[in-house]
Amino acid sequence: MKAYFWFPLILLLSGSLTLFANENAERPNIVIFLADDLGWADVGWHGTEIKTPNLDLLASQGVKLEQFYVQPVCSPTRASLMTGRHTFRYGLQNVVRPWADYGLPTEERTLAEALRDAGYYTAITGKWHLGEVEKKYLPLQRGFDYHYGFYRGAIDYYEHTASGVGGLDWHRNGKPLREEGYSTDLIADDAVRVIKNHDDVKQPLFLYVPFNAVHGPYQETPEKNLYEQYTDLKGTRKIYAGMIASMDNAVGQIVKALEDKGIKDNTLIFFSSDNGGPQPKVVTDNGPLRGGKATLYEGGLRVPAFVVWPGKIKPDTVTEQPIHIVDLYPTLIGIAGGTLEQKLPLDGIDLKELFLENKPLARKEIPLYSIPNMGAIRVGDWKLVRSRTQNMVAAIEQPGLTNNLESKTELFNLADDPNEKNNLAESNPEKLKELFDRLEAYTKQTVTPLGSKPRSPDYKPKEVWGYFD
Repeated sequence: MKAYFWFPLILLLSGSLTLFANENAERPNIVIFLADDLGWADVGWHGTEIKTPNLDLLASQGVKLEQFYVQPVCSPTRASLMTGRHTFRYGLQNVVRPWADYGLPTEERTLAEALRDAGYYTAITGKWHLGEVEKKYLPLQRGFDYHYGFYRGAIDYYEHTASGVGGLDWHRNGKPLREEGYSTDLIADDAVRVIKNHDDVKQPLFLYVPFNAVHGPYQETPEKNLYEQYTDLKGTRKIYAGMIASMDNAVGQIVKALEDKGIKDNTLIFFSSDNGGPQPKVVTDNGPLRGGKATLYEGGLRVPAFVVWPGKIKPDTVTEQPIHIVDLYPTLIGIAGGTLEQKLPLDGIDLKELFLENKPLARKEIPLYSIPNMGAIRVGDWKLVRSRTQNMVAAIEQPGLTNNLESKTELFNLADDPNEKNNLAESNPEKLKELFDRLEAYTKQTVTPLGSKPRSPDYKPKEVWGYFD
């Protein structure tokens, strides 16, 4: 064939490749770090005695989200992130127990599915905790091209067995995996492997890294210096500090892999915890915020968070605007060039203009949690908490007990009282009624929690989870 025939064809193909490369260049890689049970004050930029140099440096490169809300426990936060919808709409207001016969409802479209449809390679290294009783609930069936880690809520950091029930819970792409190592280190190593092996010219990357750190069991890290440096800390708090240091190192290792690959400047990075710290002032530290994990006070719902996007988000910035984790879904899909057309309506809103220009959000109302007779809502600076018990897990799992308790309604002005010390319910009856009515409107939309049926005495964990094949 004549050479002159190939010349325009080569030009056409090279032009197509250039357009394809430019299209990918406009769409950033996306990396989400999700810590587990990290206290609000247990990061360097909130003044803790615990050192988090890698997180501090990364946070300084973007915008710190100082009023970032999540759900009060693990699974609901992960579900909110994955769906952009409040969990009271589909009954996932509680943790998915190891013996649960449900998972994130398959009618829900996930963030991974939306980003994969937009052309992204999707990978998760770490904790899933959105159901595993059937194959349809697993990560590879919910939009991820690659999975490494564990399915349930907590594992032994060395044995990789499910905490409290036993049985191996460590997998790669649906196959049980037996390997040695501290889980935080293994999760980081695998995330680095994903980055190194990824063809970033062919397609952008969505990497979800939900650590099991620093959730219990509290186990010393292999590197003794990580906790021995804290000579003023004692007992579990000292071990916890070392576990945070290990996670901080893991984040630094993954960010370095992005730099070595030459793609960090085209990567959007998000970090937060999944809920407030448990056992505040004993193990974790939520600073001045009231309450902790499983409560509807700020210490249970507000977490350290930031977003970095080089060249787009101005470094060393802070926003005090209230944001909810459901907002990440439409924001990231929009940035990725994906579609938000779907069967189920979204609760989240697009934060791109807030991130890039710190524009005020039009939304003034955020339902923070809802089950029958218990919930919380924020409207402007005002927040209402309604409960029969401080612990929402008890309200779901022991309704007979909690329903016999007197209902308690508290009203706070977070602008004047961010630590929720002064209940203004009696002195502000009109504002109380306004927020109560708004919360009741969401209560009417609330699906009864799938909850957690009692553990059967005959329950036995699956020792090897290859039984789906």
